[in-house]
Amino acid sequence: MKKISVVIPTYNEEKNIEKCLLAFSKQTLPRDKFEIIIVDGDSKDRTTDIASKYADKVIRQVSHGVGGARNDGAFIAEGEIIATTDADCLPDENWLNNILNDFDDSRIIAVTGYLDPMIPDEMNLVEAKTYKTLFWIANGLRNAGAKMGYYHLCGANAAFRRETFTKIHGYNDLAYSDDVEIAKRLKPFGKMRMNRKAEVNYSIRRIAKLGLLKYSWMIMRNDFVVMFLGKKPRKGDYAKQNYG
Repeated sequence: MKKISVVIPTYNEEKNIEKCLLAFSKQTLPRDKFEIIIVDGDSKDRTTDIASKYADKVIRQVSHGVGGARNDGAFIAEGEIIATTDADCLPDENWLNNILNDFDDSRIIAVTGYLDPMIPDEMNLVEAKTYKTLFWIANGLRNAGAKMGYYHLCGANAAFRRETFTKIHGYNDLAYSDDVEIAKRLKPFGKMRMNRKAEVNYSIRRIAKLGLLKYSWMIMRNDFVVMFLGKKPRKGDYAKQNYG
């Protein structure tokens, strides 16, 4: 069985990292078949102390941006497969097994899956329904795009064959939409797949902070600029935010 390396970038995530890492103790894939690598962007809180209790490796980020953090982790990984998620996300218990099943096909070089919004208890029913509906639409659009050959390899739920990831030197240092841009560079090297069963529960805190409509417009605009216009934006970055 192939070994998988899970890379998780962190920055001031002491409120979330333990829940995220505990979710990996519930994976149906045996613990000795995957490693967890935390790449920390110089947190000022207890993130690394907490992460050290659960992760196999905790390293300090040396490359720029969230894509650079994922690169740092990938380049020290032992697994044949590199999986990425975020510190405020909770993977489904079958997440790693579902990812590995796809890579049994030697033609597959990257996999992505669905995102389910984590709704705060205090959110009202109307707003909660709105988030759930928009995520349903977004997953459907990503799935439709994948069928046409346009992949959004969301960093919160993606996996790569390490050999190919290394060959293209991982993520480019972009201000946004690096998960779309990397898919364009991967495309000539093999097949990618959108796997409905590979689910990650996704924090909506970034969306809530910016505002639902503004965030949705920003993502659509940014992905269009990178995917269809071929731009490689260097200015503007919403990484390393504090959420209180």
